[in-house]
Parts: sequence; structure tokens; C-alpha cells
Amino acid sequence: MAFGIYISVPFCRTKCSYCNFASDVFSRAVFERYVDRLCADVAGSADLADAMGARMECEVDSVYLGGGTPTVLESRQLERMFAAIRAEFSVSEDAEITVECAPGSLNPEMLDALLRCGVNRVSLGVQSFVDREAAAVGRLHKRETVLDDVARLRAAGIANINIDLIAGLPHQTAESWQESLRRTIDVGVPHVSVYMLEIDGDSRLGRELLAGGTRYHAHFVPYEDVVADFYLAACEALEAAGVAQYEISNFARADFESRHNLKYWTRQPYLGFGVDAHSMLVSADDSEEAVRFATADSLEKYVAGESVQKTIVTRAMALEERFFLGLRLNRGVNLREVAADFAEDAAETIRRIVADLVGESLLTQSKETVRLTSRGRLLSNEVFQRFLAPGAAVNAST
Repeated sequence: MAFGIYISVPFCRTKCSYCNFASDVFSRAVFERYVDRLCADVAGSADLADAMGARMECEVDSVYLGGGTPTVLESRQLERMFAAIRAEFSVSEDAEITVECAPGSLNPEMLDALLRCGVNRVSLGVQSFVDREAAAVGRLHKRETVLDDVARLRAAGIANINIDLIAGLPHQTAESWQESLRRTIDVGVPHVSVYMLEIDGDSRLGRELLAGGTRYHAHFVPYEDVVADFYLAACEALEAAGVAQYEISNFARADFESRHNLKYWTRQPYLGFGVDAHSMLVSADDSEEAVRFATADSLEKYVAGESVQKTIVTRAMALEERFFLGLRLNRGVNLREVAADFAEDAAETIRRIVADLVGESLLTQSKETVRLTSRGRLLSNEVFQRFLAPGAAVNAST
């Protein structure tokens, strides 16, 4: 089975106040050391798979560079990473190759480098088309920057473009959210990702919100129920515009779903390289379902060569993953297929959980297929938790 490759580039021009990823602003002096380490890891991937007790094929049909902002690298550094991948793996001719870009980071040299690397999909971290909202969280671009980037990408032959939006930014109102939605629809990109602002202690804005403070415009963040309304409004507006929802946070025109991200949600194999990068491969031990492993979550530890952390995925864990990942997709989970793949008694336990969730209007069932309801999507972590063994934590974000 062909697998996907994810490359983490944890460098940014500025750290957005809402960001809870393992990325930050670093001196450009560390970029070369990071690329050196990452390319060495790519070259040693077969040995790592063996050490993890995993099977690894050579064919790759998706590559995704995320961050951070990969386009803050020098073009030659970006090309080095792609060259390392192609030297180690067989990248299929029709592979989906995505790079995340901050609006305004696509200078002519970088755009040429993306084309030389075979990039055919770009994800723009827009977050808001309202300049005041973007500036409040540390974004450096303006609305016109996004429109110019989209036009230049299309002129260069890259039409498969995603726009990220965040519902719940400081100063956001129902009217300004509709403005961002209108602009997104008008620009006509084939894929849109809509995320609700995460409030946790892993970002500066989240910590300030939890503390009840006013830094980072925290006192202008909309209430939770208002953010939920924004999300539902996005689902309705995008659907009406022909950009159909296929996953909790993702919407696409026909045939433009993210092939790479679908690997995560359908439990297909993938390899991750770089800071805080995760992998899942089929286990070489037939008594195990898969092997997951992750790199160090800080730049210093990763460059220093800290060992990866391994987790064996048992059949019980695989069953849990089938639901808390599969239910993210609008197509849902087929209970008959679950019963065929896992023990019948486990399937019966699942059916009892499903029945309870259907009764609470969090799931809907049509014949053998179960799906999240609109309410279930808003409370998805609560739904997913019901499928986990006591004490297990949900880690279903994308």
C-alpha cells in the first residue's frame, strides 16, 4: 500500500497568539542544521522502520509540508528536502504534494522552487479576510495579499488551493464572519478548512482566556455558543456554494478532498519527519495492528537527536481508532465492516455505545452506517471519548 509523508517545518515569521503547535520564531542560523537532520532521518527511514518493528513500502502517493511556515526556508533548503524524499522513496507521478504557506511568503523565487519540487497543492493560512481580526492574532498579511497569492498560484498552474479559516478570533462578529465566508467563496478555491478556536493552555491566547485576562485581545473573543453558530453558518454557506463538508473541519468541491489527510482519518500508513512529527506503519508482528511513533516535540531535542517514542497499536486500540478517526468523516463508519474486522463481542459492545449516542442525538444511523449529527460534530470529543477504554485520552485533532 502506498503511504504518505509528512514533513514538519517549525519555523515562523511570527508566532500567532492562538497557535498551539510546536513552532516558533527562530534564528535563520538553525535552518540549515534542521534541514541536515531531517534529510538524514529521511535517508535512515528504512532502518528506523525496522527498529520500530514496522513494515514500510517504497511507494509514496502524498507528501505534505506543514508547520510552522515551510516557505520561510530558503528555496534551496526546500529543494534539498524534496530531493531527499525522492532519493529514498518512489513518489508516484500523480502524487498529491502539498505545502502550507503563510500569505505573503510566496515570493517569485519561492513559487518557482515549489514548481521545481513538483508541488501541486498549496494550503494558505488565511484565518480571516478581515484585516483587523488577522492583525489582532499576529498575522502579517492583509486581504489583498491573499487575493494576490491565489492569483499568482493559479497563473503558475497550481489551482488546488486550500484556505484555512478560524471561527472565534478576537473581534469576530456574525457580520465579519460572513464577510470572511463570502470572500472565501468568491475567490473560488476548491478546498476550505474551518477550525473553531481552541481554548487551552498551549497557546498564549488560550492561557490568557483561561486566566480571564485581556492580553492578546482575549476579552474580545466571542463566547463559545457564538463560535458554534459561526461554525454552523460556515457549514451552511459552503454547502450552498458547492463546497461540501466531508470531515468535521474540512470542505471540498468534488474530487478535491485532501488525499493526505484522508490517510490519517482512514488509518492508512504514513511517515513523519521533523519536530513533533508522527508516523503510523503496519506492524511486522501479526499479533499487533500497527506501530505509531513520534519525534521530539522541541527543536533543541530534535536537532540533538533524541530518540523517537514508540506506541504499539493493539487490536483494541485499533477498534477505538476506527471510531474516533472514522467518525470525523461525513461518510461515517460501517458497523458491518467493523464486525468483520474485529471480534463479534467487541462489535456488540460498540453497538450498545452507538445506540446510546443515537438516543442522545449525537449520532445518526442509517442501516449499518453511523455518522455524527450536526450536534455531534460540535461535541465530537465527547462522542469519541465514549468509544475509548476508561482512562484513555482522545487525540483526534488534525
